Amino acid sequence: MSGKFSEEAKRIMDERFGCDTVIALATTEGKQPWVRMVNAYYEEGSFYVITDTRSNKMRQMEENPLIAVCGEWFTAHGTGEKLGHIREERNKEIA
Repeated sequence: MSGKFSEEAKRIMDERFGCDTVIALATTEGKQPWVRMVNAYYEEGSFYVITDTRSNKMRQMEENPLIAVCGEWFTAHGTGEKLGHIREERNKEIA
């Protein structure tokens, strides 16, 4: 999820979410919304979540990548993207 933030907003997001944190992730299946709490990490305008590729949330994001997230004091909308297995070379730094 990328967006345009002021420098102050970037600093606050990095401070509050730049480490292991819990947020709500909303996806849809058909016209039915689904929301669940997930363990996430925030960096440079994106939240990263590690989950099983066979999970409902991944299946739902593949069908409709539009998602929403919510933390203690914010909400945001964006596009979910499957980055592949955590052990892939390109994901080492994120992991």
